[in-house]
Amino acid sequence: MPRPVMIALILTCLLAPLAAIASPVTQEIAVFGIPTEFILFAATLLGVAFFHHHTLPVALTGLTAIVAYKLAFSGFHAGTGLTGLAGHLVGEWVILANLLGLLLGFALLARHFEDSGVPQILPRYLPDGWLGGFALLVAIFVLSSFLDNIAAALIGGTVAFTVFQRRVHIGYLAAIVAASNAGGSGSVVGDTTTTMMWISGIAPLEVFHAYVAAGVALVIFGIPAALQQHRFSPIVCDVPEGSRIDWPRLGIVAWILIAAVATNIVMNFGFKDLANAFPVLGIAVWVAILLAARLRKPEWSLLPEAIKGSLFLLTLVVCASMMPVERLPEASWYSAFTLGFVSAVFDNIPLTALAIEQGGFDWGMLAYAVGFGGSMIWFGSSAGVALSNLYPQAKSVGSWLRHGWHVAVAYVVGFAALMLTLGWQPHVAPSAATPAASAMHGQPSTVQLETMPQVNQETNR
Repeated sequence: MPRPVMIALILTCLLAPLAAIASPVTQEIAVFGIPTEFILFAATLLGVAFFHHHTLPVALTGLTAIVAYKLAFSGFHAGTGLTGLAGHLVGEWVILANLLGLLLGFALLARHFEDSGVPQILPRYLPDGWLGGFALLVAIFVLSSFLDNIAAALIGGTVAFTVFQRRVHIGYLAAIVAASNAGGSGSVVGDTTTTMMWISGIAPLEVFHAYVAAGVALVIFGIPAALQQHRFSPIVCDVPEGSRIDWPRLGIVAWILIAAVATNIVMNFGFKDLANAFPVLGIAVWVAILLAARLRKPEWSLLPEAIKGSLFLLTLVVCASMMPVERLPEASWYSAFTLGFVSAVFDNIPLTALAIEQGGFDWGMLAYAVGFGGSMIWFGSSAGVALSNLYPQAKSVGSWLRHGWHVAVAYVVGFAALMLTLGWQPHVAPSAATPAASAMHGQPSTVQLETMPQVNQETNR
């Protein structure tokens, strides 16, 4: 048994009795003014960064420690003790179930797209010279707008392996990851972070303007990366003989996406109570997958690994939901900008969950920051971790920073472009968007919030 797994089990056994005898009296413990929950959460994220081969055990260990502390000392938003914990989980289960359904469903959707033949014929349409490398990055950007960014990065990495004759520059690998993260930042079906925003009640149009920053960033990092790759190994656009598009499978991809988007629109406009009570979005995606299974069978063998990865992400989301976000600084453009650099080191899923809990952000700006910011280091995003498994030479922070310098520059320039054109456009926290959700989180209703000049998290809790 791996050591991190043993540690997780031992900690669980040690902390469980503490949780069982937890005092209902709240007595917060802070270190230098920082609540203990944040310290435990930061330690969990550091553990994920350092032990990225054992992410699920590390995340479960962190969750166990946070739950035990809150049971014994500070309590939950829904109350203290085991009753407070149960109330908290009841308040979060719909979002968690929706996220699980979408993550697993999109994993099968991505394989449908890979098997459709589109990635194989893509080189046929790439131009010669350095423009071919740049065009491939643009294609990855577009793919990531409707595919998970991990899938887009892996497809781009596979195509690059072929067209560059197995010699891919590290700077270009960083650009592939950056293109996949940038492309998903303005689409609610293009990145796990934006999908989380979507199922939390944030409208797709509220994140769409992230493409202003992402488009500028694509040009800033894409041209230098394409030139790097052209000098290292020029493009050769040969398409394997017999390659063709499987149109029914491509139609299944469109069908699943349409089902997800249409369901969300219908629920938001006429059935919000139902959407708040049941994971309708996740169910709709799986109904679409099962209905299309007779036409083309999904790759069911992907599910065990996808379930493991999804449970890791959900564990971090639960950890983030337990943080005392009323103690965080107010949402602002510079806090969003800082989160972009933080996401280069820490996983952006829990950072996004924290921001959603806190509320008051410009969601498009935040989506760009946490989505694209993780591209600056190879382990800063799931797409980077996945691509580095195909290209082990990318697992060097020094090489990534030295050769992928253009990604950090592009992040800053893209963020500045968005600020200068559209500015900071904060929105009310989605958890306070409905009276039901407000009551669930102990927050004032939308009517109350509309009379307040600014969301004050200190009084919301």
